[in-house]
Amino acid sequence: MITNYLDSVMKQFRYYKMLGEKTFDQCDDRILFAQSGVGGNSIGVIVNHMAGNMLSRWTDYLISDGEKEWRNRDQEFEPVLRTRAELIGRWDEGWECVFNAMESVNAENITAEIFIRNQGHTLLEAINRQLCHYSYHVGQIVLIGKSMVGHDWQSLSIPKGESHTHNTAHFNSSKTTQHFTDDLLL
Repeated sequence: MITNYLDSVMKQFRYYKMLGEKTFDQCDDRILFAQSGVGGNSIGVIVNHMAGNMLSRWTDYLISDGEKEWRNRDQEFEPVLRTRAELIGRWDEGWECVFNAMESVNAENITAEIFIRNQGHTLLEAINRQLCHYSYHVGQIVLIGKSMVGHDWQSLSIPKGESHTHNTAHFNSSKTTQHFTDDLLL
């Protein structure tokens, strides 16, 4: 069961990474770094925050607190990323840390107690916490991208008005057991 869970979580992480990247692809540089509304964050700021969180949470996660002394969380919300290359580099750096850490999770350590801001979590709870945190921020990235790209936005899921066609295709095929991302992450 743990193997199935870990496989599912990895696919979920990859799915959210993909959604972010498909959003970046649709956004010009102006959109990536534009502040969203009064007091809102840009896509670049959200990416910087996510990467800071990922690096802090997953570096030496079994032996040190997930809120590292070297992390400057407040700085993550400043517009320090200025180019698409910096944004992509920071995004990839954070996700690489997540994926490397996840490769070391197994049935023996999934119930180990780890700490985030001195609060104990099982590793399983910490994974769920971070999966929710990353999906929350990727949702923000997609919303900002979609609202700023406007009518040229290409849907990242089932396009509006195509649900019936999509569902008909699925129900006209044989039942299968697979993760919903299997066809998306090829």
